[in-house]
Amino acid sequence: MKWKMLTAILTLTILFLSGCMYPDNELAKNQIPYEDQIQSVQQAVNSFQEDNGGILPIKTKDLETPIYQKYPIDFKRITPKYLSEPPGNAFESGGIFQYVLIDVETNPTVKLLDLRMAETIRDINLRIKTSGYPPFKEKIADNVYTIDFGELGFKQPPVVVSPYTNQNLPLIITGNAEVFVDYRQDLYQVLQKSNKKVNPGEDIRNILLEDSMIVPAYSLPYTIDENNNEPIFFNQ
Repeated sequence: MKWKMLTAILTLTILFLSGCMYPDNELAKNQIPYEDQIQSVQQAVNSFQEDNGGILPIKTKDLETPIYQKYPIDFKRITPKYLSEPPGNAFESGGIFQYVLIDVETNPTVKLLDLRMAETIRDINLRIKTSGYPPFKEKIADNVYTIDFGELGFKQPPVVVSPYTNQNLPLIITGNAEVFVDYRQDLYQVLQKSNKKVNPGEDIRNILLEDSMIVPAYSLPYTIDENNNEPIFFNQ
């Protein structure tokens, strides 16, 4: 009897571990941005636009939606005619990326939005709502503040991983309690490495897109300080 019980336990353990390993394996595939997948979606978007008088296959968003989240691709409009199915790394297929368009007026271009950032921001917003007030800490620019995460019950300040430099990026909050990712570290590094000329008073976030498939989602506008060429928040 003991042997049978041991065998049953071992069998269940093996099945459990196998079950855990399979989703992790699939998850790994769904977390990688593949250039060929983006190109396939780009071709589908181009074909749809040509066949529909310039209309783009996007979901309708509010006019106030931040620019990099404003034009998500509606895969229902391009599958299966123009694309057999959404890519495996797309949210619609269980992946971590939302496929979006940028430059919709001049050159509609497919990019990716990393939804893991949204999960972190959603957690922070939920804790703010539960606490009843946004715990502002230090003012770092007009209408921009750091967050007292201890007041929200965090043992360590949450961060998001940069899709450009793989460094940890902090989260900030505006005076109207909107949480954003702070990309100043990334922008500073790109500006240091690049010879690209940028001018004070222009939004410089687009320099992060030049060599990347991923948009700087959940970001405030940035420009450069005319005195030292370092990135600063852009008060439009």
